[in-house]
Amino acid sequence: MVDIAFGPKPDPRPDPASPGAAYMDMVRRRRMYGGILLVLFVALMASGFQLTESRNAGGFWQGIPKVLDFPSEVLAEAWEKRANLPALFRDHVPALVETLNIAGVATLLGAVAGMVLALLSTRGLARWPRLTPLFRRLMDASRAIPEIVIALMLIYILGGGPVPAVAAIALHTAGALGKLFSEVAENADLGPVEGLSSTGATWGQQMWLGILPQVAPNWLSYALMRFEINVRASAILGFVGSGGIGYDLKIAMQWGMGRYDEVVAIFLLLFLAIVAIDRLSDHARHRLVKG
Repeated sequence: MVDIAFGPKPDPRPDPASPGAAYMDMVRRRRMYGGILLVLFVALMASGFQLTESRNAGGFWQGIPKVLDFPSEVLAEAWEKRANLPALFRDHVPALVETLNIAGVATLLGAVAGMVLALLSTRGLARWPRLTPLFRRLMDASRAIPEIVIALMLIYILGGGPVPAVAAIALHTAGALGKLFSEVAENADLGPVEGLSSTGATWGQQMWLGILPQVAPNWLSYALMRFEINVRASAILGFVGSGGIGYDLKIAMQWGMGRYDEVVAIFLLLFLAIVAIDRLSDHARHRLVKG
């Protein structure tokens, strides 16, 4: 028989009675394969960098010394007009509220859709087991398309405003939360479901009474985490005309010099809001999961 571990040739083989020699031979082989992969990775990175540099309008190394020029210019102007910041904060609070509303509604709609998709695609819980792959592919498709691409298509159809942003974020959220919800539901205890099934309960009653009480804390935790992400996403979608504080930031940056104090005010307002949401949701998730 051929020794597939060391090849068909009668090369020297480590003595089976000496486990140390076999271990060192295995270590050497792994180091050799790791070195080959490292060399290939470095070669691919170097060739990719050269190709990108040749197609770039500027130069990477030439642009590094200038990377702080624009931020320093913005901060210098904002510091000169720092007395205007409180008024600017007040002016942009309504836009921030609109951004939070977009994220909140999108998270709610996406979480409900993700919950339904998760229960329909979870092995052992699916209402129609043969359609489980279909629901899983639906979640994959909704996660694969970025929110900004969906928003651009919807803006072309519906026009600018918060509605395309809500729909785009909700669609992406449904796929992301559906995947997370399904993984949590797969680890749920099926005993209550079997007990409810024996009493003649419908599939909906089995899910509502047997599964949801087990997975609710983790599901709410994931939904709160997703809400943080959607706040950032809704601010980004403002750059493509979806409203909210991102749209105000786009307008302020387009005006350029003379409006940099407004740019800094919007950045600070958005940063403080995200930090506050992060702390509150982190506390809520801790209470939900740990009790």
